[in-house]
Amino acid sequence: MEYFTLNNGNRMPMNGIGVFLLKPAETETSVLSALTDGIRLIDTANAYMNEKAVGRAIAKSGVKREEIFLVTKLWPTVYEDENAVDETLARLGTDYVDLLFLHQPAGNWRAGYRLMEKAYKEGKVRALGVSNFPEEWLKELIETAEVKPQMVQVEAHPYYPQTQLKKLLAETGMGLMAWYPLGHGDKNLVNEPVFTKLAEKYGKTNAQIILRWHIQSGNVVIPGSKNPAHIRDNLNIFDFALTDEDMAEIAAVDKNVRYYNATIEDAQKYAHMNMDFNSQE
Repeated sequence: MEYFTLNNGNRMPMNGIGVFLLKPAETETSVLSALTDGIRLIDTANAYMNEKAVGRAIAKSGVKREEIFLVTKLWPTVYEDENAVDETLARLGTDYVDLLFLHQPAGNWRAGYRLMEKAYKEGKVRALGVSNFPEEWLKELIETAEVKPQMVQVEAHPYYPQTQLKKLLAETGMGLMAWYPLGHGDKNLVNEPVFTKLAEKYGKTNAQIILRWHIQSGNVVIPGSKNPAHIRDNLNIFDFALTDEDMAEIAAVDKNVRYYNATIEDAQKYAHMNMDFNSQE
């Protein structure tokens, strides 16, 4: 495993598992499988409605809590709820999370970030971040927040490597956690000739080549899967390294095109999308 050092000195694994779109039973099985195979980074969210299942898997795994880097996200409807962090911790069955994100740039996100800062100072949260935020609001946080963010979570993959954003992150020591790291199942991306060629060269799959590219680009990845074999394959990317020439070839597939194109205006609907997070299985 390789690690990213956050700008507050904490370290996090660069490869883990995400549980977006997994049902609770699937989540519990997948996270337990991941922990058994050696994965120590787990990414969930209030809105995924599977935090309780993540907590059950951690408890069943026998892996010490301090060995796991646990990530979750607050939903916009609870940005002003003083109980939001405590209720999140209760669902996860833990007394702290290693990284907490604001999930969407919607609602009173400034109040939400202050809520997270309070939890950070109380030791309930060990790192802060924002997900899907526009660069202008991210810059505002960097300039005005008492506790500067440590991580952003955004769409990133070889077709959209977030080149401009990463220049800003490099100035602040912030990290990038990539969702859709394999292109949201786009076979055109995964089957790009360069990945097929490099897969043959290193005896890996195309997906493993893309995940290795992420790691060497400095990105934290959280590929999701409910297939135990795929979960193991996604972790098996630390026994080889791409050359500078390989990385340059991959850079050539950059289309500066993303899959998720919601605007800030589109995101505001999340501020009114109420869910009963405590009712999850």
